[in-house]
Amino acid sequence: MSGLNASLGYFVSAAIFAALVRALFKKWPRLSFMLEFASSFMLVACLLEVQTIVEVGEWAGGLGPDVTLTVRFVVLLTHGIICGSASGNPTLVVLKFLQREATTLPTLLAVAAQFLGAHLALLVALYYWSLELTDMHMIKNLMARECSSSLLVSLVQGFFTECVCTLIFHLVLLNLRRRSALIQVPLIAVLLTFLSHTARGYTSAYMSPSLSYGLTFHCPGFTFTEYAVVYWLGSLTGMILALFLYMGHIPRIFSKNLLYSQKTRQKTRVPKGDKAEKKKQ
Repeated sequence: MSGLNASLGYFVSAAIFAALVRALFKKWPRLSFMLEFASSFMLVACLLEVQTIVEVGEWAGGLGPDVTLTVRFVVLLTHGIICGSASGNPTLVVLKFLQREATTLPTLLAVAAQFLGAHLALLVALYYWSLELTDMHMIKNLMARECSSSLLVSLVQGFFTECVCTLIFHLVLLNLRRRSALIQVPLIAVLLTFLSHTARGYTSAYMSPSLSYGLTFHCPGFTFTEYAVVYWLGSLTGMILALFLYMGHIPRIFSKNLLYSQKTRQKTRVPKGDKAEKKKQ
């Protein structure tokens, strides 16, 4: 339990840092990309520790899979509550750009901030492990230079896994957009936990270029380009396919709807409450 207590302190520290950065920069809309920096830092920092619990804690600390799944879910849920609309995920930022909800410069700044946050989180985690506060962290520090890659299959299988998981994630997210945050956040946390657990023997389904950069790009076994094909190209492809299936077109690229007629779109986009009001009128 001492290992989990140390991890809890680490999680709380990362969450407090993210909350402070959000509180500091939320007053200036022009610096909103810093919210993505804080979100990415918290997500990568916490999931690096979750990864440690999974890799080391399950066999050295006697922690069962139920504990690691619960920890992952709580981390994702807390991240969603604290960071709100700042996802820390480049695919979601690019999604807004493709929907014409964001312009080029804010998109580039947000993506750059996310990768910067992921890199800083990796450096902080390495320093934290080097302190060797528990036996679990001592073992992790010894393993840090030769960490095991999350990519356990061929490049084609890995690309397909990331693409499909990202497709599912974004389709669900797009359909939840009109729901309140009280419904969105827990459902997204459950979905991310489920997809990650399901794909643990393939790619771990990071579905985020900055998250995969922080969690597995530094591990030996594959080149940077091979990792990028699976985790960056795969997730971006899945996101674009999800947007196309949801809207029938990519607003930033072309306006003609290739999948749905105007009537179908109106039918699927008008909420039930609005339909009832129209009938009364």
